[in-house]
Amino acid sequence: MADIAKLVEDLSALSVLEAADLVKALEEKWGVSAAAPVAVAAAGPAAAAAPVDEPTEFDVILQDAGAKKIDTIKVIRTLTSAGLVEAKQMAETAGTKILSAVAKEAAEDAKSKLEAAGAKVEVKAAA
Repeated sequence: MADIAKLVEDLSALSVLEAADLVKALEEKWGVSAAAPVAVAAAGPAAAAAPVDEPTEFDVILQDAGAKKIDTIKVIRTLTSAGLVEAKQMAETAGTKILSAVAKEAAEDAKSKLEAAGAKVEVKAAA
């Protein structure tokens, strides 16, 4: 233990330039680089601060068929493979998923078509 304490005391007496020279000499002697651990440590917090990815799949949910229920049923039939009876049930049930896990563009397109028919629609990220 006494040797380590003496070594610590000797290293503490070095100037900054002498310490830098010591680091270079040890890197050459041992064939390592002191910069690698610093780069890894610096990358850690940056990776933790990465933004959360946006969802890629969305659900189109019918809140209300609106005054023109027949037009809404027609749009539901064009957006889905539902028959007339199924589309009518969807239009009459608030909170029904018209489309599930579709791309954002498809969800926005469906929303605009349903709203043009008079329906109230919500687009949510798929769970």
